Amino acid sequence: MLDLAKIESGHINLSLESVPLGPLIEDCHQLIRPLAVARQLALNLDVHAEATVRADRIQLRQALLNLLSNAVKYNREHGEIRVTVGPGAENCLRIAVADTGRGIPPEHLASLFQPFNRLGAECSEIDGTGIGLTITRRLVELMGGSIGVSSEVGIGSTFWVELPQRAGTARELSAQPATATPSERTPGHQHQILCIDDNPANLKLIAQMLGQHRDIHLMTAHTPTLGIELALAHRPDLILLDINMPHLDGYQVLKIFAADAHLRRVPVIAITANAMPRDIARGMAAGFTEYLTKPLKLEPFLQTIDRYLAPGEKSRQ
Repeated sequence: MLDLAKIESGHINLSLESVPLGPLIEDCHQLIRPLAVARQLALNLDVHAEATVRADRIQLRQALLNLLSNAVKYNREHGEIRVTVGPGAENCLRIAVADTGRGIPPEHLASLFQPFNRLGAECSEIDGTGIGLTITRRLVELMGGSIGVSSEVGIGSTFWVELPQRAGTARELSAQPATATPSERTPGHQHQILCIDDNPANLKLIAQMLGQHRDIHLMTAHTPTLGIELALAHRPDLILLDINMPHLDGYQVLKIFAADAHLRRVPVIAITANAMPRDIARGMAAGFTEYLTKPLKLEPFLQTIDRYLAPGEKSRQ
């Protein structure tokens, strides 16, 4: 959670350099090997000795360890993990981590990189938080690369990362600071929505509901303090705010937003279980733009989101 919070808030510094993949992947192999042995998995590497990418050594190591950890956890007993390096697009190298697990149904692939979304694995014996792939994707994007997956049910999955081979390649963001956030690098316009809620299940639900919108970049905060920091740093187009939270409740957070010259014009929608008429009246009187009660219904929720992201709507608040 702390790693994800740092990335979301832009508080992560990258040192881009030429990183030889052979030693780095061997280091990851040694770290993950005990986990693979415990599950009797074969771990095979196919990496050219001279393969080099432009990346942050520490963050690339973290990203690859995340992929390898998942390949162990979601594999079958006596299965295999294969790591390969080959040519990618636009002068990039592709690092692929393939497993022989159960595979992922095609309809679930688009949801893989959403925070807190474990695609049903939360009901299994497999440990996890559902944010590892989210962290991996954002680390890779911060380094100017891309990430993807292919999978076949019953056969296994292959997660791949593509990174520039050298400075100045098409995908390297040399004109942008290394602390840029993912939304600042996305081609075309994306609406930024910030959701502040101390319940991870609620954040996961919001992420799933908004996952249908390709033009939305969702930032999430599990504490009011982090939510305030993200709002001040990124000035989102829309804020979804829970009311019942520890230390600072939604009304106190709303007052902080109202006191900021940039944030006071941002629509803030209350999303809360407080559904009595007096609760709704209090919320609207306090300055919430809308007051939505849980459990949320998909269509009315999306209609509300669309209404406040419509061109010119923000300026009319």
